[in-house]
Amino acid sequence: MDMKVFERRRERLMQHMNGGVAIIPTAPVYIRNRDVHFPYRADSDFYYLTNFPEPEAVAVLIPGREHGEFVLFCRERNPEKEIWDGKRAGLEGAREAYGADDAFPIEDIDDILPGMLENRGKVFYSMGRHRDFDTRLMGWVNEVRAKNRNGVHAPGEFVDLDHILHEMRLYKSPEEIRSMRRAAKISSAAHRRAMQACRPGMMEYELEAELMYEFKKGGSPFPAYSPIVGGGANSCVLHYVENNTALRDGDLVLIDAGAEIDSYAADITRTFPVNGKFSGEQHALYDVVLAAQHAAIDKAKLGNHWNDPHEAAVRVLTQGLKDSGLLEGDVDGLIEKGDYKRFYMHRTGHWLGMDVHDVGDYKIDDAWRLLEVGMVLTVEPGLYVAGGAKDVDERWWNIGIRIEDDVLVTREGNDVLSKDAPKTVADIETLMKP
Repeated sequence: MDMKVFERRRERLMQHMNGGVAIIPTAPVYIRNRDVHFPYRADSDFYYLTNFPEPEAVAVLIPGREHGEFVLFCRERNPEKEIWDGKRAGLEGAREAYGADDAFPIEDIDDILPGMLENRGKVFYSMGRHRDFDTRLMGWVNEVRAKNRNGVHAPGEFVDLDHILHEMRLYKSPEEIRSMRRAAKISSAAHRRAMQACRPGMMEYELEAELMYEFKKGGSPFPAYSPIVGGGANSCVLHYVENNTALRDGDLVLIDAGAEIDSYAADITRTFPVNGKFSGEQHALYDVVLAAQHAAIDKAKLGNHWNDPHEAAVRVLTQGLKDSGLLEGDVDGLIEKGDYKRFYMHRTGHWLGMDVHDVGDYKIDDAWRLLEVGMVLTVEPGLYVAGGAKDVDERWWNIGIRIEDDVLVTREGNDVLSKDAPKTVADIETLMKP
């Protein structure tokens, strides 16, 4: 994205700060085992404001500062370390490539940052996310407090930065939507590839490999989350990630996987038969879930509230469970008592953006918030009939189905960003024909 996008974001944030100081550290580096690190990914809030991809960095926003309002503490250039770990932006790069007004070595933050807090009334910061950094920040504030006799005032108020920043992140700009559309397109291609590659006897991780190939081929550095590839009984485990079981003829396989592009996530789930042909029971429940998703997407529109899609999905699912004989009773009563939760135990969606479960409040003043233009949410109803389920005919056992799409709220209604991933029975079976 153009650097002016990040500059505008910082300016918007500073309009809410009334002379305070905002401090935003990036994510730390995490050790996987001994000398091996997990792939590095910057903190979403930090990256949203800076576009700076390196670890060991802290952004400071100081409205009205004479020498520039955007200060970045980061690593200096180090030719010896860059031989091993790759090029660093350094202080000059922080200014020229990433728009910092001022840049200082991260090693000097203890000496420099306390002075930036002097005579500032508020500190805007996300307390509790990085415990070690919380401690350092309090140390800097106490250092300023110790100068009280010299006429120096320390900040007297801490303001949760999340409230302002996460509300900003909830509304996606055209630039963000372009990245999310691309992530969805790559992810849809990966789901199509997995459907075409699937055969009885394959291992779940072989299908995962097909997904990962398509992600990388499309330019995604890594998946937005750990892919779920669950066949048969594993399709009924909501967060199954082992992906190490053989796929059996006659079973369904549920794949929940999305790519990340420019730090923006896609989140798509498709369910299909391992052998390419739905059985009668699989087809029946699949049609119920698909109808529930259509009903929910139809409610994911400007002016409806957050819970409208969920309520629509629950009603269709409950009716379908009754029609299939899996539940007995009046639909309204089954919903009121929550009996459907035996087979549908999760919500119908969540916000989507830089984080796969993205930031943003779902309620305002204890009421479901209204959907507005620029919000992106997932719509993901499902049904899960575990093997051995009491009082359930065996023909329904081990059928787990979820269908998930990424939906952008528009002025005209909505736009399904992930529409390129097949989801009708006819389209899936046609794509999977040998």
